[in-house]
Amino acid sequence: MKLRVNIGVILFFILQGNGVLAQETIKAKIVSKIVDNFVDISAIAQNSDATYKSGFTYLFLSLKKGEGKNYSRNQQSGEFSLNPNEEKKISSLKINIQAGEECRVYFFIRKNDKLISKDSTIIFSVEKGNKKKFVEENDIEIVGLVVEDVKTKLGKDFYDYFYQKYMSSGAKYPFIVHIDEKPSIGRGSKITIDVDDRIIFQFMTRPSDEYIQSAANQALRYVSNYATQRRLLYKNKKF
Repeated sequence: MKLRVNIGVILFFILQGNGVLAQETIKAKIVSKIVDNFVDISAIAQNSDATYKSGFTYLFLSLKKGEGKNYSRNQQSGEFSLNPNEEKKISSLKINIQAGEECRVYFFIRKNDKLISKDSTIIFSVEKGNKKKFVEENDIEIVGLVVEDVKTKLGKDFYDYFYQKYMSSGAKYPFIVHIDEKPSIGRGSKITIDVDDRIIFQFMTRPSDEYIQSAANQALRYVSNYATQRRLLYKNKKF
């Protein structure tokens, strides 16, 4: 599929998709406001229940691709609570978008490591004029993304090993790989790998470089197996 876009004055296109579990009263929402060549983006959490809600965590992530296909990332995370029927701005960022650039923004709300609600936005700009350009749909898809929320040196070492092996493998999967680390009893911590809101691998850290590298190799195999199953599932659904 090809998308026809015009080239001259900067225009912005914003594509947005929201997901929330039906039984939950907490909703994640991304709100975008365009001013000149800047886009002000806010992460909004809404509580539609008449009771106080607490113990939520969020991840607000932007991934901007420049004309040279280089990526820059801005990641914010933390905890929050909501009063009855409250709508609260949890985080915000300002992005400068030039012609030929695009940015994907993700907002995730979790409680006890369970995904409660999410929202995402794609922002890209083109120039409008007499000239026309054809852009392949796959060219605006961001693949091979790894998002980390690690807290310790062991968690950072695992992320570094996993990411290096992922990039050198040549596989760029069309989904986001989340690496999350939570403290545990004693000196260790638990690292979880989830894809498409599903936990596919987790382990307890140890102060051993060999062990961390082995865990990274094992995690990569689980991600590869998941990608194969996902591809077969989508193929069966298509036909």
